[in-house]
Amino acid sequence: MTLSLDTQPRTKPKTKTDTGAGRVRRRIITAVVAGFLASTAPAAWGSAQAADVTWDDIANDAKSAGDVLMYGMGVEGKRFSPLKQIDTNSVSRLVPAWSFSFGDEKQRGQETQALVHDGVIYVTASYSRMFALDARTGKRLWTYAHRLPDDIRPCCDVVNRGAAIYGDKVFFGTLDASIVALNKDTGKVVWRKKFADHKVGYTMTGAPTVVKDQKTGRMLLIHGSSGDEFGVVGRLFARDPDTGDEIWMRPLVEGHMGRLDGKDSTPTGNAKAPSWPRDKDGQLVEAWNHGGGAPWQSATFDVETNTIVIGTGNPAPWNGWARWPGDSLYTSGQAYVDPTTGELKGFYQHTPNDTWDFSGNNELVLFDYKDASGKTVKATAHADRNGFFYVTDRTKLATAGGEANKPNSVLAAFPFVDGITWAKGIDLKTGRPIEVEGQRPPPPAEGEKRGKAVEVSPPFLGGKNWNPMSYSEDTGLFYIAANHWKEDYWTEHVGYNPGSAYLGMGFRIHKMFEDHVGVLRAIDPTTGKVAWEHKEELPLWSGTLATAGGLVFTGTGDGYVKAFDAKSGAELWKFQTGSGIISSPVTWELDGVQYVGITTGYGGAVPLWGGDLADLTTRVTQGGSFWVFKLADVKVSSAK
Repeated sequence: MTLSLDTQPRTKPKTKTDTGAGRVRRRIITAVVAGFLASTAPAAWGSAQAADVTWDDIANDAKSAGDVLMYGMGVEGKRFSPLKQIDTNSVSRLVPAWSFSFGDEKQRGQETQALVHDGVIYVTASYSRMFALDARTGKRLWTYAHRLPDDIRPCCDVVNRGAAIYGDKVFFGTLDASIVALNKDTGKVVWRKKFADHKVGYTMTGAPTVVKDQKTGRMLLIHGSSGDEFGVVGRLFARDPDTGDEIWMRPLVEGHMGRLDGKDSTPTGNAKAPSWPRDKDGQLVEAWNHGGGAPWQSATFDVETNTIVIGTGNPAPWNGWARWPGDSLYTSGQAYVDPTTGELKGFYQHTPNDTWDFSGNNELVLFDYKDASGKTVKATAHADRNGFFYVTDRTKLATAGGEANKPNSVLAAFPFVDGITWAKGIDLKTGRPIEVEGQRPPPPAEGEKRGKAVEVSPPFLGGKNWNPMSYSEDTGLFYIAANHWKEDYWTEHVGYNPGSAYLGMGFRIHKMFEDHVGVLRAIDPTTGKVAWEHKEELPLWSGTLATAGGLVFTGTGDGYVKAFDAKSGAELWKFQTGSGIISSPVTWELDGVQYVGITTGYGGAVPLWGGDLADLTTRVTQGGSFWVFKLADVKVSSAK
């Protein structure tokens, strides 16, 4: 991720001369003092015991009508539902069924995706909270509020993006670099594991993922870490979901040592880390010790090749000259990981020596791709913050023998937003970007505090950020909530100080077009063409959902839930929720009724670090609720 927490996000943005690193430090200090002393102890009300969740349930999640058991709504992460009671003809009759408020003063950004199982909704919220709600009525069944220390270092608001479920437990990460397992029926803590030191910047915001190792039959709870902006070394973990015990850990900076069964296993990549520079004495530079690469989003799982697929974050510091020369492996790319050992099977880097904080964490969607010859290829789709949409050969990368950037593993790559300045395109043979000279801001001249600013697009917030796209198996299109904006960008001097921001860059974000910032686009992955688009004045920070009813659902920064015709892009329905939406919608069926659910509550990155765009969003009120919608004229067929 990329942003800093600010307890006063609605104030006017800083002047152009204010530095990025300085703002990070001030905002973190303010937030720690004011924001986290109010954490509450968990409380449980209990609920009727529901059926345990099996691996077969999870593996079939994409086809399930009644449950939503994975972040991404299936192991492939397509966010496509087979439900079609709500369709292009009936969606105009969609009305609220109920809503639930997360309550109290701990609102801020709500970036979650809910899970649904056996008539119970599990939804996480800001400040490391989780709620279990009756899916029929919205009645609260139990609440868990993690007790947070007052010295945590969240990068980009106090968000949480969701949970995982398996057996009789639900799992989610917390802002103090812990992961917690709760009994799904009572909310009581089953186990809690601390995986890193929160005082130096480690956190966890992404939803964990449950997979079954197809080789051993062992169930694994997969999760990453956050904190690249504080100079952490990103780590991916596999745990026993019953006990929380670590099975393996894989660092995502080349040359750092992994663990297997509690012992050192193998270094990531080359032990000598040739993609990271050395000083005149032959020692790896300071940046290598704090190199970033955090896998802070959620994984998808290729059952056929038995491979965990996950994005890796930006290198640290942002200032690429502190890591020059070299590509800074294994950051800003897509990693293919063996669930048995935690070894890297393969890796593709979207942005070598990423100096723009483009990262690589945006979701990786597994789908069938038809190449130019008509051959169907098992592929991975990725819309990167750098503005390019990638289609990669996931079988080739999953069988690369640990090789990074295997030649010809990129099947297609094209822009999905307008006005990209940092690169002309992607060389499909090498997979490397064709960089534009002068788009890496120069280092400060001797005696100067900052370098000359250059105008870059996309800015570090990306052509698209973490908010996940969806893929329709009916239309063959990807639906991407993107943004058009740009930034003034310059280098600063940088040094590592534990618990402080480790950036070395300053910035100021601006609008690119007068009529819009957000743009919802339907993209054809075979041609790169935009099938249709819909513009929004404010930035789009919500995920999308595609359904067999021919619809695409998403939320807007000014508080609307909207439904679009998946083929034409016509806006068919909208509802004002009262607060901006930066979460991901889901849909499910219960008692013969299809429901759509989405969390509202504005915050996250844009109002904190958006520059002119933060000023644009000052009119958006905060909130924190889960809204559920159904067709007005559809009756419940049966109820418990």
